[in-house]
Amino acid sequence: MQPRLYQSEAETAILRSWEKYNRTLLVLPTGTGKTIVFCLLIKKMVEQGKRCLILAHRGELLDQASDKLNRATGLGCATEKAEESALDSWFRVTVGSIQSMMRPQRLKQFHPDYYDVVIVDEAHHALAKSYQRVLSHFEGAKVLGVTATPDRGDMRNLGEYFEDLAYEYSLPKAIKDGYLCPIKAVTIPLKIDLSGVKIQSGDFQASALGSALDPYLEQIAEEMTQYCRDRKTVVFLPLIATSQKMRDILKRKGFRAAEINGKSKDRDEILRDFDNGAYDVLCNSMLLTEGWDCPSVDCIVCLRPTKIRSLYCQIVGRGTRLHPGKQDLLLLDFLWHSERHELSRPAHLICESEEVARKMTENMENAAGEPVELEEAEQQAECDAVAEREAALAKKLDEMKKRKRKLVDPLQFEMSIQAEDLANYVPAFGWEMAPPSEAQQKTLEKLGILPDDIESAGKAAKILDRLEKRRNEGLTTPKQIRFLERMGFQHVGRWDFEYARKLIDRIAANRWQVPQDIDPKEYNPAKGSR
Repeated sequence: MQPRLYQSEAETAILRSWEKYNRTLLVLPTGTGKTIVFCLLIKKMVEQGKRCLILAHRGELLDQASDKLNRATGLGCATEKAEESALDSWFRVTVGSIQSMMRPQRLKQFHPDYYDVVIVDEAHHALAKSYQRVLSHFEGAKVLGVTATPDRGDMRNLGEYFEDLAYEYSLPKAIKDGYLCPIKAVTIPLKIDLSGVKIQSGDFQASALGSALDPYLEQIAEEMTQYCRDRKTVVFLPLIATSQKMRDILKRKGFRAAEINGKSKDRDEILRDFDNGAYDVLCNSMLLTEGWDCPSVDCIVCLRPTKIRSLYCQIVGRGTRLHPGKQDLLLLDFLWHSERHELSRPAHLICESEEVARKMTENMENAAGEPVELEEAEQQAECDAVAEREAALAKKLDEMKKRKRKLVDPLQFEMSIQAEDLANYVPAFGWEMAPPSEAQQKTLEKLGILPDDIESAGKAAKILDRLEKRRNEGLTTPKQIRFLERMGFQHVGRWDFEYARKLIDRIAANRWQVPQDIDPKEYNPAKGSR
């Protein structure tokens, strides 16, 4: 199997990460072949004589891994679950059920050095006690965690165990590169009150959600008649009873609806019939979030509101795969009313910044009823957020006028160069959370940045990397930015170094006054003198 460019890059990055760290992460969106990446990696490990263990929490994921390993590399594997054991197998690869591997009597049969590499599929489960028991037993092994979540909050939690993020391929990049289909989202102007729903284990309680949703199911089904008639739709609901009720309502509305749950005896038949077009809507109570693929799905209705971004991404990921004739994925969102808790919304699929996500959600709610391209909505929200931040920065800088500083405030630098990744950076791993080192502080001061407001070594490293990149690209220095923006010039961070140098020389020749023929607020360096 010929890997895609990003899959090859990911494999190389993982091997490079393992040179420094034992536990590393791979982040790829659902549908971009994360299983292929670790299968190709396993092949390389087996060729070096190493043993590999793939851990997963569901039988479907183990079967997928085994099947793709064989198709991608030709390798067979042993199975460690229920009555099956990998001990004494001549296969150097094992797919293991965490429910089986975690049992002390079973685990102690394996020498701690038995496996050289452990792959954790759906790595957001890795912090669970069951996984930690197995990972601690094989503590000398190299560990790769694979996940599809872009959530910075999740990443920070995962940083408690994983030491590095080897490679990340974003959802917007996958869509832009043509490996996933574009996503359109429409906010349905139906306000659903969740303010009374209890929280359990960090998310909304499923039973309480079912009760809260029940009064709205008829209205939701009516809205679906407007948007889902010509689409292949999957509806995610919190309870089996709610899922079955939704199926019945949709059938009365004229949909060919089916329902599936963990107790369905004809589950495989229903899934096959849905795939073949016998049904146009499939309702489920969160059964299909993992281990099921149907590329022809082109509409997702999430009626299981969640605070957990990884879960939300898995739900939406059921519809992002490419399929002949499929132009886009339509995502139906609702005006969830929750006074106390932040919800995962379509904006969180694409926005790295929580600030931009909030603005994008606000914009989409103002345009309720109209389908919106997520990438376009994100770009508009980013512009709006930048404008709001610039207004806040102007206010802060106005307050700082009386303070004479020789160095540039890091916030001013970030805003001037419009660095979203710097402004919203959140440290994830241990070394990133430490205070800036003395060497970092001295280098920042030397380059013109005030280090006092930089709280972490990770943030300092990000800024230093950006300064080096800007120097190589011939862009303005922090000191040029500080001087010219104090003179009233706008967005100096986007100027070339030479433009800024010549303008400063001209101001110096004019006794450090801006020449009368220049309006700083309107000045465009591309049109100015060089």
